[in-house]
Amino acid sequence: MKIYQAINRVPGGLMVVPLFVGMLVNTFAPNALKIGGFTQALTNAGYPTILAMYLFTAGTKMTLRAAPKMLRRGLGILVAKVGIAVILALGVAHLFHGNFLGLSTLALLAAMNDTNGGMFLALTSTFGTKEDAGTYVVQSVETGPFVTMLVLVGAGLAVIPWLTMVSVIAPIAAGAILGNLDKELREFFGRHEPIIVPFMAFTLGEGINLKSVTTAGIPGILLGVGVLVITGIVCIAADRLLGGSGIAGAAASSTAGNAAGTPQAVAIADPTYAAIAPIATVQVAASVIVTAILTPILTAFVHRRLKRRERETQALAPVASPVTGDDEAGQIDHPQPAANR
Repeated sequence: MKIYQAINRVPGGLMVVPLFVGMLVNTFAPNALKIGGFTQALTNAGYPTILAMYLFTAGTKMTLRAAPKMLRRGLGILVAKVGIAVILALGVAHLFHGNFLGLSTLALLAAMNDTNGGMFLALTSTFGTKEDAGTYVVQSVETGPFVTMLVLVGAGLAVIPWLTMVSVIAPIAAGAILGNLDKELREFFGRHEPIIVPFMAFTLGEGINLKSVTTAGIPGILLGVGVLVITGIVCIAADRLLGGSGIAGAAASSTAGNAAGTPQAVAIADPTYAAIAPIATVQVAASVIVTAILTPILTAFVHRRLKRRERETQALAPVASPVTGDDEAGQIDHPQPAANR
């Protein structure tokens, strides 16, 4: 049976499929794995540990060696994406009392803050340049729940002890330090990151009951479309303003698979979010799937427009004369008599 291939046919499959399997188990056989020992550690009780492992591994990929232009563009795209997420989330929090069309402030922040790094690198490698791909060095700061927690605390929408905030960023920082000190360590953890993802997703799903999130479907799809359109526009604009082609900006208009874990991480840190975390998780998971389908289409569209513009520019450019090398539109210099030379 080609189970692995079937899972990978689902956008973000290594995250999404185990997530829904965990939710099915918790919904229809909630006590099946609660037998103690190592088996129960694979339920939602073990989620914080596995999340810490993932954050450490993701941190090892944050390298500091990048050209200044890459860093500037990457920072611009990061600020654009997180900035628009903050503006919209705060608007929903203060103007709509934290709920707009079934979408919470938590769901909006989690879905918009975190870019699908694997997809970004694949798309920029296919349609862009090494410099486009290199902008992810800065954008990788989005990984995990820390930015979302920081925004919620800064806006006064959550009460999270500072030590809890430190505990979230500490694994990322430790991974980043080791990854920059030793290239082999960085490559080792980078190769094995996919192993952690399904376990993280399953233990996350083990804390969610599908019966409580039956209304999350359509808002989740709308969330995915909103992430693509809104963050796509602002990230493309930021990329172009900083000298890029817009391809890196388009490739950043997605939701990372690990973002589905952010609502639960926030709920662990601030229990007041516990009631909405399950619905937000499913909505963010829907956004992962929707953007995994639409972001490559948007990036390919931007690439086609760029190539068409380049062809039009070349067609309008003066063509050198094969006789003298002068512009075709100019006059050909005829040889002057010797006396006039």
